Amino acid sequence: MKSSAVRTAIFPVAGLGTRFLPATKATPKELLPVLDTPLIQYAIDEAQAAGIERMVFVSHPSKAAIERHVMDDVRLRSELRARGKPELAAELKEASFPVGSDEVVFAMQNEPLGLGHAVACARDHVLPGPVAVILPDDLILGEGCIGEMIEAYRNVPAGHLVATMQVAARETRKYGILSVCDQEGRVLRADGMVEKPDPDKAPSRDAVVGRYILDGSVFDDLSAQTPGAGGEIQLTDAIARGAQRVGLAGFRFSGQRFDCGSKAGMLRATLHLAAEDPECEEVLQEIVASRSSALAA
Repeated sequence: MKSSAVRTAIFPVAGLGTRFLPATKATPKELLPVLDTPLIQYAIDEAQAAGIERMVFVSHPSKAAIERHVMDDVRLRSELRARGKPELAAELKEASFPVGSDEVVFAMQNEPLGLGHAVACARDHVLPGPVAVILPDDLILGEGCIGEMIEAYRNVPAGHLVATMQVAARETRKYGILSVCDQEGRVLRADGMVEKPDPDKAPSRDAVVGRYILDGSVFDDLSAQTPGAGGEIQLTDAIARGAQRVGLAGFRFSGQRFDCGSKAGMLRATLHLAAEDPECEEVLQEIVASRSSALAA
């Protein structure tokens, strides 16, 4: 019987964020704010809400700012209190981890060798059992996606569970697409996945996005993995390799996903959150009015 306790989450954050240059020249992409919160913080909050015990950040030596964000800064909190801002100091402490905490580990991926390689870099730091992988670029708002998946995983007869959403047929060439055999509620039993198929060759419209729960055997599959597309170690190849042995399923999460690895996706997420923030209401109304006037002119 498989172990269903998911205790570790891996965060691959070593990418250089070239699509956001020059903004990411000095600031890691994961620290860019979506309205008023850094992208990485949403991922951390999601993992904490799901009861994850250890977070492994697979980073790059050039991105030390991520570690500074994640870990507690006693000196900064002391200065804030001295300036009469104890509430802000307390908020920062609540959102960070104490230095030396077993809850957080940083591993380095020195070369951009693919998502599979990034996950493999975490191998020596994960707790026993299946692991979660959270891609901060994929912001999923609403009910915590990884929490929903962990709950479902307890009853899923498969070792690998991947988050899925349905996409338009023309969009299948942008995603890994599940080959679905059966469905029970939100869970899709699959016999494999196809990477970025043309619409006429796609086995379904269920696209895999950036949340995974993977059987611990994935690390052995990754260690035996040869470079795939782009000369990189592909996580999807390792998942497909293990699917015949441990089983594969998809999970249709309830939240709304934003591709914050792109400028358009980051803007969509920001506007979505702004629309729910009373402080932004007047600004959004001004923009809508201005656009309407321009179109009418």
